[in-house]
Amino acid sequence: MGNVLVIGGGAAGMMAALAAARSGHRVRLYEKNEKLGKKLYITGKGRCNLTNACDTEDLFGNVVHNPKFLYSAFYSFTNLDMMDLMEKSGCPVKTERGGRVFPVSDRASDVTGALAGCLKKAGVDIFLKEEVLDLDIRDGRAAGIRLKKGGRPVEADAVIVATGGLSYPSTGSTGDGYRMAEAAGHRITELSPALVPFETEEPVAAQLQGLSLRNIRAVIRKGNKVLYEEFGEMLFTHYGVSGPVLLSASSYVTKKIREGGLVLSVDLKPALSEEQLDARILRDFGEVKNRQFKNALAHLLPAKLIPVIVERSGIPPEKKVNEITREERRGIVSQVKDFRLTLKGLRDYKEAIITQGGVCVGEINPSTMESKLVKGLYFAGEVLDVDGVTGGYNLQIAWSTGYLAGMSV
Repeated sequence: MGNVLVIGGGAAGMMAALAAARSGHRVRLYEKNEKLGKKLYITGKGRCNLTNACDTEDLFGNVVHNPKFLYSAFYSFTNLDMMDLMEKSGCPVKTERGGRVFPVSDRASDVTGALAGCLKKAGVDIFLKEEVLDLDIRDGRAAGIRLKKGGRPVEADAVIVATGGLSYPSTGSTGDGYRMAEAAGHRITELSPALVPFETEEPVAAQLQGLSLRNIRAVIRKGNKVLYEEFGEMLFTHYGVSGPVLLSASSYVTKKIREGGLVLSVDLKPALSEEQLDARILRDFGEVKNRQFKNALAHLLPAKLIPVIVERSGIPPEKKVNEITREERRGIVSQVKDFRLTLKGLRDYKEAIITQGGVCVGEINPSTMESKLVKGLYFAGEVLDVDGVTGGYNLQIAWSTGYLAGMSV
């Protein structure tokens, strides 16, 4: 039996502690917040999108950085294993659109409660409101930690760092793990907020604030190069654009957006070709021949979007639809199929679901999550340089890496 310390009581930390305890170790879990899983409470808008029900092999395609590094982790503890654990722990789950898995109750607290129950049953000692100051590394191995309160040392045979990233700092994610890893000799790759909304240059976003659009196609380009393309939902905000399709987009363009010149093109009617859309508009106009243009798009577009498209088309709002030319109609089609916004930046860590970047995975053994530089030191979850798109993939990364670290100690 070994003496194992886990730093961080989020998704990865709880899973690491559980796996280590079930492997026969004495486990102590240190969490600086007043409760476990604080960030879990706000995931999935408080419902906790805890994993995705896709084929396990499909998980890799939804990881943005270093998917191959996660091979052993994903197969040691799969998305199906996570769903099974929840079911057996008294938290039944359901699968929704896009394979997103939630607790049947729609309460994130039930996920945390189920895991806390598992930890208690496994005999894990949990210390809340206990902040870890730094690692105790001697002779090239992790010998324990030092607590903030009084600088008290705690000895161990192994230490698992699962401190999260920098996103949602109000939940305690303040980059402690990066500092500890650096002090242990690890390289931290460039950090950036990810799964985060965009800010746009045009004031039209504020005009459309609160408008949610479904079944659109979003394309982000830099010049003629397509950086990202996806179908889904988006939302206009007072500062720019958000919603699932654009949150995922942010993870692919974090470096490029700093260089500038990124343009978002939204196809508001991706199911229709330009010819089909033109025919549809012509048909709609035929039913209201004497109506003013500004009042003739109600069947085609949401009310909030109509004055914006009217303005962008360049057609006088009061013009009768039976006077609109074929060329002018093409202008309407162009605006509906290619609604453009200039992306000027990302929102900060306070609004980011995850942090991109972290402990360099080249310095971590992918089969065990153990440091290649320090014996007995393990890393799990968001502190590592791995990240996925929205849909439950980032939490599965946390569960899988935490489990593998705990099992490998």
